Amino acid sequence: MFNPQLLFDLVKTPMPFGRYKGVIISKLPVSYLEWFNRQGFPKGKLGVLLATMYEIKLNGLEDLLKPLNPK
Repeated sequence: MFNPQLLFDLVKTPMPFGRYKGVIISKLPVSYLEWFNRQGFPKGKLGVLLATMYEIKLNGLEDLLKPLNPK
């Protein structure tokens, strides 16, 4: 079942490690998400967020997040 809170988390959760540490997950470049898709997403909530963002970007659905982005 889909959890709408997931969309809010995408626009407020920073990447906790790596090259893009501190960058909000919804702002990560698609190339970084593609890398995770090839290597494997982390376990837990972070992995769910990254995989969801990958699917959103892959399918051109970023407009879904625009109303949620902090101004």
